[in-house]
Amino acid sequence: MKKDTHPTYFKDAKVTCACGNTFTVGSTKEKVEVEICSACHPFNTGVDKGLDTAGRVERFKTRASKTTKK
Repeated sequence: MKKDTHPTYFKDAKVTCACGNTFTVGSTKEKVEVEICSACHPFNTGVDKGLDTAGRVERFKTRASKTTKK
């Protein structure tokens, strides 16, 4: 490898999630801040956090029930 062309690699870079979870990884940045991690992601936790605030599902169901098949 050529000297002074590659970024510094940190073996114990600290990752901090918005949920408060912290862990270490290898990275070219010393500190990494993320919004979602494996501890709080709905796929990994099994808890669905999605909300249907606009009522899209209900509107679709009412439109689908009004259509007639020919």
